[in-house]
Amino acid sequence: MADRITLDVAHIAEQLELEVLEAGEGSVTFTSAEIGRPGLQFAGYYDHFSSKRVQIIGMSEMYYLYGLDEEDVYARMSRFMSYSVPCMVCARGNMPPKALLSCAREHKMPVFLSKQKTDEIGHRISNFLSRKLAPSMLIHGVLMDVFGVGILMRGESGLGKSETALEMINKGHRLVADDVVRITKVAAGRIVGSAPEATKYLIEVRGIGVVDVRYLFGVGAAVNEKSIDFIMDLELYDPASDYERIGAKEKRTELLGVDIATTVLPVSPGRNLSVVVEVAARNFLLKKLGYNTSGGFAGNMAGLFKQ
Repeated sequence: MADRITLDVAHIAEQLELEVLEAGEGSVTFTSAEIGRPGLQFAGYYDHFSSKRVQIIGMSEMYYLYGLDEEDVYARMSRFMSYSVPCMVCARGNMPPKALLSCAREHKMPVFLSKQKTDEIGHRISNFLSRKLAPSMLIHGVLMDVFGVGILMRGESGLGKSETALEMINKGHRLVADDVVRITKVAAGRIVGSAPEATKYLIEVRGIGVVDVRYLFGVGAAVNEKSIDFIMDLELYDPASDYERIGAKEKRTELLGVDIATTVLPVSPGRNLSVVVEVAARNFLLKKLGYNTSGGFAGNMAGLFKQ
């Protein structure tokens, strides 16, 4: 996980469908994706208080505050907010007491209002922050969704990655990112790829320029995010290289600590790369179902030569 991330209050409210009751300094710094329920703290217990978590005020906590007078609420909130809580979210559309908002204003702590149930908004915030705090990096390549398989094509510029992607989009497959791919580790053993905001839905075609695939092929031609299941490294064909002929040896590449099945694809004039990528996707799906053509062929050939 990343150590911390700072987000604008307006962005948080937009992404999570929250209403801003107090904006604080206009931004929130998060160091944890976990959620806190401050019922015990409102009652005065601070021996084990995870103050760096987003604090959600549910029905029980809110009605506890409603039962106190304004001075008592202010005193309890002053102590609570002195622990540098990142922000508070009031669930179920319950407006907090005025003393809470007044105290938040003095401490410059953001307070949000959500119409969702406590558990629902809690899960949503946790998932949102998990993605934001997850390890990520930018790499050069093209990511496509081919038959439901996320295929990352890498290689030097000019090898035809974008043109191949364009041909595949024309066949009905979906673009995730062209040229720059942001990869994020969302769980153990799983990474996803997406396009940076500046290049989302765009693809560069030499001789034509940058085009938006949504307008050329329809909104179904692009997808915002896809797991990276398979890597194809494109390189110019070298007659002296020993390329894999049978496919019995599986190469793997590590990205953010996750091993991804990889193959090297030699590029030569006249080779139909889009068909090869489709075959690679179908073969990957067959292997997931337990059918390995290369392994079976290698075993048959070994048996043949023993006869």
